[in-house]
Amino acid sequence: MFSSGRRRQVFSTGLALLVVLLMGTAIAAVPVPSDPELLLNQADSIKTSDHAKFVSIMERLGDSTTKLSPEQQLYLRYLYAWQSAYRGDYDTAIPMLNAVIEKSTDVTLRFRAGATVVNMLGIGFRYEEAFARLSQLLDQLPQVTDKAARAQGLSVAAQLYIKAGQYDLASGYADQLIKESLTADSVCRGKYLKLEALFRSDKLDAPSNQFQDGIDACGESLFANGIRYFVANLEIQQGRPVDAIKLLQKNYAAVQRTHYPPLISEFDASLAQAYWKEGELTLSQQFALDAVNSSVKNEYTEPLTIAYKVLYLIAQKQGDMGAALAYHERYMGADKGYLSDVSAKALAYQIVSQQVLAKKLQIDTLNKQNQILELQQALGKKAAETSRLYIFVLLMVLASIALWTYKLKRSQLSFMKLARRDGLTGIFNRQHFVASAEQQLQYCQKSGRVASLIVIDLDNFKTVNDTHGHAVGDHVLKRAVAACQAHLRSTDVFGRLGGEEFGILMPECGKDVIAGRSELIRLAIASVSDSEDASGVVVSASFGVSTTLQSGYNLRQLLIHADKALYSAKREGRNRVVLFDDDTAESIKAPLTVSPLHRR
Repeated sequence: MFSSGRRRQVFSTGLALLVVLLMGTAIAAVPVPSDPELLLNQADSIKTSDHAKFVSIMERLGDSTTKLSPEQQLYLRYLYAWQSAYRGDYDTAIPMLNAVIEKSTDVTLRFRAGATVVNMLGIGFRYEEAFARLSQLLDQLPQVTDKAARAQGLSVAAQLYIKAGQYDLASGYADQLIKESLTADSVCRGKYLKLEALFRSDKLDAPSNQFQDGIDACGESLFANGIRYFVANLEIQQGRPVDAIKLLQKNYAAVQRTHYPPLISEFDASLAQAYWKEGELTLSQQFALDAVNSSVKNEYTEPLTIAYKVLYLIAQKQGDMGAALAYHERYMGADKGYLSDVSAKALAYQIVSQQVLAKKLQIDTLNKQNQILELQQALGKKAAETSRLYIFVLLMVLASIALWTYKLKRSQLSFMKLARRDGLTGIFNRQHFVASAEQQLQYCQKSGRVASLIVIDLDNFKTVNDTHGHAVGDHVLKRAVAACQAHLRSTDVFGRLGGEEFGILMPECGKDVIAGRSELIRLAIASVSDSEDASGVVVSASFGVSTTLQSGYNLRQLLIHADKALYSAKREGRNRVVLFDDDTAESIKAPLTVSPLHRR
């Protein structure tokens, strides 16, 4: 039901958002001093361990700002910004932190403010800006001697690289954090980030001693329960949902007491999935609804995607097709939104990496040009023969620079091409498919031409993976794509929407034409089963079709109607084409064709 590869890449993003905000806290509070500098230091040290006292000290400091030096006032502004960030008010916090970075003469305070800004930019989906600021922050790291500030910087680096899928980089910074840690809290965070990087990179196939070591290091903190969440999901993936339920339920009350929505939502979603696998539909539905309610608002997250999928499967099993269709639509929307966010993070990292490389090349080029000018000045003092030699050397240097620039440009063009293509099949990825399809629809609308959208989903594809292995599954995907391409025109837009789902936008195809073309493609996919290298593998696909005549020229509306038609095809036995119409919208479905091929 759930793909283990994708699960490992996206688990537990919520808990990482607290890593930077939790740096530099003390275990126990001490009596409140009266000296402003001591008050600032104490407020900083207890801001998470005793948040109520932190607020009280901040009010006291706010009443006596005239007694603070300019640098102490900037320190107080940093704490006010941290307080806003803790409440989730990033629009207020980021400008305050930028002012601290610009005005403070304290290297450590500027570095801490920069690390907090990077963390909040990542939380606020401003990924390209976050990676650009992180690059600047890491350039400053060698000059920072304060251990707590260094730990904060290493934490935010590991956290952001995990978001971008750069797990080896993230693991390296987590190891450095553990090595440099002076407190148990820093060791805990380092081990948590290390385990998250390993977990998402598919390097942990089953629970191991590393998990228990991390839990022991973190005690009863949020991070300990984050690690338990990793363990529970590995148990589910390994077919031991009962063990996962025991672990999650044992720590569920502690997680609820944290009042931290991302972690609560992750526990709820995993319990819903585990109970579904055990056939406990009532409990599964309860925890799935709890996961939806506790999810971070206005964000597409993995727990939300899991919860909607479980609710869809439960409604389908109970025969409530109306609810099943509604949950299926929400699941598809959440899943596509989440995949788009994951792609945005990876693309932002690649773009910033290219920009940093280009800037370095520009600096190197300027240095070379300065050297050339110096050599030119020296040429006037040399003999003619020596001058010719120098000129030759200069030309070689310029040629090498030109060649380097040419190679960099080719690398950038190659990267932009890869960013638009699906890595397995070579067709458009979801993001570029959406952009190209919307452009084609605008052209069709302006020229008064009809267009149709086909959404294709391979039937029982998980069974192929489970029975024959992922290598065969990947081969089937590629063969199915090739079968589709044989029936497409140059003007058709073809892309992979995610997993085993594909989309085709066909301009100048009305209701009658699209029915015939869809049937040809369906038969072509079914013929993959008869190929020599797919012997014994049953391959078929269900088709949902919508047209601009019925749905208009809005791509989102076309996708919604095509998804409804696809759901009808699945419900009516799979391996068929269903065109969206008024009957389809009311769940009274009649497929365009009924295939004689074997269906599951």
